[in-house]
Amino acid sequence: MSVAAGWRDVLVTGMGFCLPGPDGTVCRTSDDLWRTVSTGRSNLDNDGFFYGHVPLTEEEFSRAVPELPARFLKNYASIHLYGLLALVEACDDAALDWRGTELADAAVLTGRVGVDNSFDTYLDCVRASPDALTPQEARSLFMRLAVSVTATDVATVQASLLRSGGPNYTLSCGCASTAALLGVAANQIASGEVDIAVVTGVDAFNLDRVEHFEELRAVAERSSERPSFQSPPTQLRFDRPMRPYDERADGFNIGEGAATLILESREHAERRGRRAYGQILGQSTMRGAVASAITANEDGDALVRAARNCLRARDSHARIAPAEVPVVNGGAQGDPLFNTMEFNAIRSLYGLHGTDSVGPLVSTQEACFGHNAAPLGNVGAAATLLMMRNGQVCPTANCEKVSEDCPFDLVTGAQPRPLDFDLALSFNYQMGGVSSALLLTPAERAVGATAPSGGQRP
Repeated sequence: MSVAAGWRDVLVTGMGFCLPGPDGTVCRTSDDLWRTVSTGRSNLDNDGFFYGHVPLTEEEFSRAVPELPARFLKNYASIHLYGLLALVEACDDAALDWRGTELADAAVLTGRVGVDNSFDTYLDCVRASPDALTPQEARSLFMRLAVSVTATDVATVQASLLRSGGPNYTLSCGCASTAALLGVAANQIASGEVDIAVVTGVDAFNLDRVEHFEELRAVAERSSERPSFQSPPTQLRFDRPMRPYDERADGFNIGEGAATLILESREHAERRGRRAYGQILGQSTMRGAVASAITANEDGDALVRAARNCLRARDSHARIAPAEVPVVNGGAQGDPLFNTMEFNAIRSLYGLHGTDSVGPLVSTQEACFGHNAAPLGNVGAAATLLMMRNGQVCPTANCEKVSEDCPFDLVTGAQPRPLDFDLALSFNYQMGGVSSALLLTPAERAVGATAPSGGQRP
């Protein structure tokens, strides 16, 4: 998505989350998110078991969404509750009455990756014995099946809560799902199709099944045979923390949860008197021309092309130079392969050659909440906009010994780095060589205006 000249500005006016919080809490608001990411805190350690668990209780959910009838609630799995809580928090943050009609024409778009909930529900129905069920139990099974059997389940559940009649569907683009959806929603708003869009990324995983798959992987790796394509050296970890960009990076921790962003046209937001977090200038998703469906684009070419598309901003004849973008919110998750890909991409994009080259300031928040798949694009965009608003670039959680191959200035430690900046890129990836780039700026910045010197570093 590169917004055409004359189209409307697209602002982010609300944020809501249902993510792992510190000390057994749930991260729900932009303030909650900032308290974690600004200090580089990791909320993944569960007594030595590293996983991004959301400790959402029925009581906490019911307090947030008391209007939801019990007959609906009993058919919803955790993934629906995560998505609904993030949605409600985002609407409240944007001062939109989700109980009324303000979102009746909104686009309600959802990113999904995992299939565990759909699989479990379908399997329960397949295994159910008609002779052992009461009519009430059979009806309950069918209700759960109707709600959960497809990957579009959270999108329709959210739209029903809002009573929205606007565009409503799910996009699955791996861990770049919500990044790509932000581009879709921005195009809908910029073109005038809708005035407001609700974009949610949500995923939940069955840990018993994940551990079973890891056991199967261990069996497969006993063979001396290797595939003809380059197999990515990814490794899921529960025994130690993920360390993006660290020289000890050797795997990632998964997480669960949801993140919702509210997008509006500038005119719609101004009519409501709403202050925005920032503006979406462009989004692009590209794929490296690799022969395998599961390998990665190690040279970073797809990411470079996606970023350059974003830097066209609104006018293909008025490009923004990479040097004008001083901050990159990276997508590295703790695997050496993705570190290498991002190192190569940023070298190429910024023309970094030799030790005297000055690259961007880089950070990532994946080790704060875990590699939670569909929410990643929204979390990255939200964190980037908060960094821009606060004039601080957050540290990268769990990175203590920066890889010697790292070509850029990586923020580490437990304190944010002061920086006044008004342009930033945020990256996400999907296995199979797919890369996404998102270009963000403050709401007040005139599109096409020349940026200051790329931000003043202390």
